Amino acid sequence: MVMSRTVTELRAPKVEPRSVTVLGCTGSVGCNTIDMIERSPGAYRVEALTAHNNVNLLIEQAKRLKPRFVVSGNPDNYDTLKAGLAGTGIEIAAGRAAVIEAAQRPAEWVMASIVGAAGLEPTLAAVRRGALIGLANKETLVCAGSLMMKEVAKHKATMLPVDSEHNAIFQVFDFDTPDSIDRVILTASGGPFRTLNLSEMREVTPAQAIAHPVWSMGAKISVDSATLMNKGLELIEASFLFPVPETHIEVLIHPQSVVHSLVSYVDGSVLAQLGTPDMRTPIAVTLAWPARMATPAARLDLAAIAKLTFEVPDFARFPALNLARQALQSGGSAPTILNAANEVAVDAFLNSRIGFLDITRIVEQTLSRVPSGPLGDLAAVREADGAARRYAAHLIDPTDDDRVVRVQTRGRNRR
Repeated sequence: MVMSRTVTELRAPKVEPRSVTVLGCTGSVGCNTIDMIERSPGAYRVEALTAHNNVNLLIEQAKRLKPRFVVSGNPDNYDTLKAGLAGTGIEIAAGRAAVIEAAQRPAEWVMASIVGAAGLEPTLAAVRRGALIGLANKETLVCAGSLMMKEVAKHKATMLPVDSEHNAIFQVFDFDTPDSIDRVILTASGGPFRTLNLSEMREVTPAQAIAHPVWSMGAKISVDSATLMNKGLELIEASFLFPVPETHIEVLIHPQSVVHSLVSYVDGSVLAQLGTPDMRTPIAVTLAWPARMATPAARLDLAAIAKLTFEVPDFARFPALNLARQALQSGGSAPTILNAANEVAVDAFLNSRIGFLDITRIVEQTLSRVPSGPLGDLAAVREADGAARRYAAHLIDPTDDDRVVRVQTRGRNRR
């Protein structure tokens, strides 16, 4: 987490409501963000909303929240958006450039919740104007962590993690004395297949993979949770958010999802953030920062839960964790390649074109065959991302050159 402005500066009395933009407003995190905004009438003014294909929900949200600017990332939705918001006085636009423009609009706080690598450039646009950013798009740091954090420091932006695990660490991490930190421990529910053997996992369906036992999430993130790739991506994200060596970041399986993560200190103390599994809590932490705001999340009743369990991940059944750590250790564009290959493979699995275990196989083969290089600028990120998508798509279907292009495009623009 990078804090470019002091807490004292951020606590300065505000005469007007906090202006906010929600990038990816129709996804799970986006909808929960809007829920929190609507629960605090008068506290927030919406500058911009963006979505990709769910244009009907976008129109409904815009009519309720009355933002100044509304964008569909899909240009084909422009006419529907225009008709749906006719007479409201809301400015509308469509297309990738318009999403970036929405991020550049003058909102103090921006929720970055566009799924996948498609969220990189809009988030970077918000960073470059020094915004306060709630980061729910982990792929932004996975794809271009060093580049992104340099821009955060250069433009004095503030980045607050929304992922429940990183938000938990943020709440108990002593940023003033990072040398006092021994380890950071990311918890993981283990997903729906935690107890299955490899033979059983080979037969699972997309419907089973997206049925997360604890959290309500979008399809892509749910599949990532089932493979534990989500935790691997979070491992990479944590290495950029928190000033600790990669070797001091661990993963622990915790099926109840009550302890959202832990920070171990050199004196033997271990601080943890606990709560019921409700994304509105970490969203609220960033939306109201540095204050606190009420949420409707169920209150934690440890006596009713009675038992909390923990276990070491099974790296043989869930190799995604090791693949992510290897990519992080390799550095350069290796994490970018990992993420791009995973997005292509998950898309293929959700469309029943490959099996569940093929996801990590495709990621591993892509990592081993696509060369990694330095990430000096955004063009290098795009080049590595595109190369990985093309190779992964080729592994899925060597004969369908048109699909390679379609998958690459969809991976860049999907919300």
